[in-house]
Amino acid sequence: MVTARLAEVDLPDFGMPQAMPEVPATTYEARLERLRALTERSGYDRLVIYADREHSANLAYLTGFDPRFEEAVAVVGPTSQPAILVGNECYGMVGAAPLAMRRHLFQDLSLPGQPRDRSPSLHEILADEGIGAGCRVGVIGWKTYASREMIEAPAFIVDELRRLVGPSGTVENATRLLIDAADGLRVVSEVEQLAFFEWAACQTSQGVRQLLSGLRPGMTEHEAVRLLGWNGTPLSCHLMLTAGPRASLGLLSPGDRPIERGDPLTVAFGIWGALNCRAGFVVEDAAELPSGIDDYLERLVQPYFEAVAEWYGALRVGQTGGALHEIVERRLGNPFFGIFLNPGHQIHLDEWVNSPISPGSTTELRSGMAFQVDIIPATGTDYFTTNIEDGVALADDPLRETFAAAYPGAWQRIQARRAFMADALGIDLHPDVLPFSNLPAFLPPFLLDSGRAMTVLA
Repeated sequence: MVTARLAEVDLPDFGMPQAMPEVPATTYEARLERLRALTERSGYDRLVIYADREHSANLAYLTGFDPRFEEAVAVVGPTSQPAILVGNECYGMVGAAPLAMRRHLFQDLSLPGQPRDRSPSLHEILADEGIGAGCRVGVIGWKTYASREMIEAPAFIVDELRRLVGPSGTVENATRLLIDAADGLRVVSEVEQLAFFEWAACQTSQGVRQLLSGLRPGMTEHEAVRLLGWNGTPLSCHLMLTAGPRASLGLLSPGDRPIERGDPLTVAFGIWGALNCRAGFVVEDAAELPSGIDDYLERLVQPYFEAVAEWYGALRVGQTGGALHEIVERRLGNPFFGIFLNPGHQIHLDEWVNSPISPGSTTELRSGMAFQVDIIPATGTDYFTTNIEDGVALADDPLRETFAAAYPGAWQRIQARRAFMADALGIDLHPDVLPFSNLPAFLPPFLLDSGRAMTVLA
């Protein structure tokens, strides 16, 4: 069996994109037509899509518009432009969307205390959009549930829809149309979207790389997080960086506490389309680890990296989610490792779309799917954790040819990352696998010695 070890690893400079790839208006138009075809097959008369600041990915995927401050509601019918209901401050912003939409000012979506004297009622707007007695309405929010009767959009919207369709109609959760892990429209991306994801992953991974190389004891957490170099691209989650006693609590924002030698530390940086995370100890070698965990490398990091390496090697178009889950269960199933979330999931504008990777899953991975390598030990002990979170995509021969021709700079970076993973880390990838991170599977467990990382090379 291959054994992971800590070795000197020269992490190359993979380069950065010169410009952010754009998703053209024609792509949004094509998405709308695919959704309309799926709506008809599903038997819905109208789709109602709800979005707020945190849960905007489905609306942004379809239209290129995401609300700021307020909420928004889109209504998609079988013909004509979709309708968009927006409040006072988003009304003008709709004009920047690449997909043309008909605007309704609905001021109850505005912030508290703002004017509410110029818009029709929600009942009137929805009725004008063709929602009435006997209609079948699918509501798209951001989650799916075991029962389609469970809808996470606000009650005032769902209640009004149910009043309009009456006892002969249906209002149900239709979010699966976009995010079903096997065939939701949003889990398979066009080449333009994948190119944007590669751009996004460059931003987040380069930021984490800068932090790993620039981290010093004595910095406050706020000082350290500035090393990420966030450029203003919309975040998919708040910036996370904690060290010391708070680090084991996870998902927290940085504070003013100075980072001390010997601290556990975790950092995560996510923008639309990408997230990167690393975790370890603020030490130069095992001799500086806290008392009682001098076997941190052997007990936690080595088996973890071996599992990640096998997971990467098994990734390909046609692989089942169950097979990927089995690798992690077999290698890290001991309760000590504390693996309880899906070991890998789909990523898009939101950090977690869905996951086909679960026990016994027969869902086959498809060309165009983008994934987050996200296998998280949560030991709940002094061993803390270790973590690789990077973005990858799957692409069959035709999609790879299209990607290489349309985005040669990104393609060159992808090929350089593949070569690094094989030659320096010992992780051979299937041709279908496109690594997007400038830290591809690079794991330095001792954060003050970022020149030494895990490898499975003999």
